[in-house]
Amino acid sequence: MTTTALPRVCIIGAGPSGITTAKRLKDHGIPYDCFEASDEVGGNWYYKNPNGMSACYQSLHIDTSKWRLAFEDFPVPAEWPDFPHHSLLFQYFKDYVDHFGLRETITFDTSVDHAERGADGLWTVTLSTGETRAYDALIVCNGHHWDPNTPDYPGRFDGTLIHSHDYNDPFDPIDMRGKNVVVVGMGNSGLDIASELSQRFLAKSLTVSARRGVWVLPKYLKGVAGDKMSMPAWMPRPLSMAIQRRFLNKNIGTMEGYGLPKPDHLPFQAHPSASGEFLGKAGSGDIAFKPAITALEGKQVRFADGSTLDVDVIVCATGYHISFPFFTDPNLLPDSENRFPLFKRMMKPGMDNLFFMGLAQPMPTLVNFAEQQSKLVAAYLAGQYLPPSPEEMQEILAADEKYYLGPYYASPRHTIQCEFDPYVRNLKKEMVSGGKRARAAGNSLPVPARALQNA
Repeated sequence: MTTTALPRVCIIGAGPSGITTAKRLKDHGIPYDCFEASDEVGGNWYYKNPNGMSACYQSLHIDTSKWRLAFEDFPVPAEWPDFPHHSLLFQYFKDYVDHFGLRETITFDTSVDHAERGADGLWTVTLSTGETRAYDALIVCNGHHWDPNTPDYPGRFDGTLIHSHDYNDPFDPIDMRGKNVVVVGMGNSGLDIASELSQRFLAKSLTVSARRGVWVLPKYLKGVAGDKMSMPAWMPRPLSMAIQRRFLNKNIGTMEGYGLPKPDHLPFQAHPSASGEFLGKAGSGDIAFKPAITALEGKQVRFADGSTLDVDVIVCATGYHISFPFFTDPNLLPDSENRFPLFKRMMKPGMDNLFFMGLAQPMPTLVNFAEQQSKLVAAYLAGQYLPPSPEEMQEILAADEKYYLGPYYASPRHTIQCEFDPYVRNLKKEMVSGGKRARAAGNSLPVPARALQNA
């Protein structure tokens, strides 16, 4: 009896998305190579990662509770705190790789410098070693929190300006003691760094600058990790949102009550910013607020309200670009507004052997998001799932984007938003439908195994 050869796959990156994808392919017997630019797995959760791509700062704790971030088949240690430190996540990912025997399938200290899809559909991958290899399919797991989006302010600044990506602690790369510091942005990193530096024995003054006010959510609600409290699946979204907003209004109140500007949107119309410290620091006067920076004027910074401050350090917690430095095909790159629509946040319609894993901003967790996606990808490569036609994929994609992005105000920050639980429920339904399509097609391989034959 002969068995059909399965396609040969290249996985780019061994962060959380890459390693869980590798595990799924291994379970299905799909041959793959995984390339990691660093000397270890973990990606963004590897503090001071030598590949220079980690945005992890020394004090970072994940904003997702341990109950929501664990891989399905590898529970986190029971003794973990609700919101673990980055070092625990890093060890967890190393343990995961070793437990499932994945380490020997990962090529470390090797990056993918270029990937190109030929006219025959095969991928030619060029490695940092200079070697080229052919693959039947390519899976991109390079993350989207490593290419800093640093504002280009008019004027000249005589102080020091860094992106939060470069921030390690209050003394590295800059000693912040006695400095007048402005933190730009009120996302999770901005709130964490501002809260840390605002301690009176560190920065002389701490000001947060942002274009608009945001809703700062606590990590705990009534003594329970906030993301453990979810609305039932049967509840219509408008009713669910109304209940959650009423709950927040009752238990947190207005942002103006903490000395912060009034947001120009309702809760959950922006990607949530969560902090257990920030509101108290703001209400205590340790953190001041200013609108957006409009100009740099030597030792001073000018803001949108016309005011100026003497500033020594600016820390830009202003997010990241979605980047794929190994692609030159413009069709495989986001547009100028950071938009990169994908079928089920994974596939470009019409391209049957390319997948993007973990390329989402899901609520409440990204850590195990690709684990869910990998179920569809592995089934597809093994001939057990078949997607709809490219035209239908486009229609479904548009409907999904309307659903997931609809509640958020228009911004490059909100182009890959996704709700984890509805997404997973929808993904399961799609896999059932795709399984029926695959059986009707005789479970033939959508991506045939040709790379090894041509090697």
